[in-house]
Amino acid sequence: MIRDRGNIKWTSMMLPEHVKELRGWKAAERKEDKPVLDEQKIEEINEVICEAMAFHRPLYFYYFKDGETYVIHGYVHYFDQLNREFRIIDDTEKKRRIPLTDLVHVEAR
Repeated sequence: MIRDRGNIKWTSMMLPEHVKELRGWKAAERKEDKPVLDEQKIEEINEVICEAMAFHRPLYFYYFKDGETYVIHGYVHYFDQLNREFRIIDDTEKKRRIPLTDLVHVEAR
């Protein structure tokens, strides 16, 4: 049985700069484009957040940063209108900030 080790067999003959560049290319391939939100999706996010703030319910916040989507589970502390960002207290009681422009989805489970 032949086992191909991929790039591992060639890295000993490659310069460190080349290995670094190959890793950078692979990381760039994994990045995705930011989803575009339409008016209906924005209104849905607004309704979910307003209801959760009124009844103090936890939410799952999906936000986009550097080509990846991240999730935070927590409560909305308040919305900073000046900086246009949400202040969230997550499960570990840590305060986090999510800019409004990075928010892609909000879910109440």
